Amino acid sequence: MEKIASFQVDHDTLKKGMYISRIDGDIITYDLRFKVPNAGDYLDNAAIHTFEHLFATYVRNTAFSDKIIYFGPMGCRTGFYFITRGLPHETAIDLTRKALQFVLDFEGTIPGSARSECGNYLNHDLVGAQREAGIYLDVMRQVTPASLRY
Repeated sequence: MEKIASFQVDHDTLKKGMYISRIDGDIITYDLRFKVPNAGDYLDNAAIHTFEHLFATYVRNTAFSDKIIYFGPMGCRTGFYFITRGLPHETAIDLTRKALQFVLDFEGTIPGSARSECGNYLNHDLVGAQREAGIYLDVMRQVTPASLRY
């Protein structure tokens, strides 16, 4: 079997940041790398879950909702994949920053966190999601379209 593209990235040199993981026509998969791989510091499952609910809800409620394909966590718990269609890199960066600020400022009931809406509704951590959003927002301040390459 062929090795998929994401397994060909040297995870020993990968740093926190936002990267283009792959481009398939007008579909772009971004690697939102919150943690340095294999460094012993990983995202907590409950914080990941809450962050996913909030980020996905935010981006799907913007003027770009029809350009959002998917947002979800990496199994290694070092970040997320953000998949867009026909969205310029500058817009994806800006949207990511705005979604992070939304997570940081969020108060109230987590969207989609009722038992009837979620398969693991008790596994949420808003404080943890906000902590990670704040750390990653500092990383995102340095991201430009030119820095999106691995």
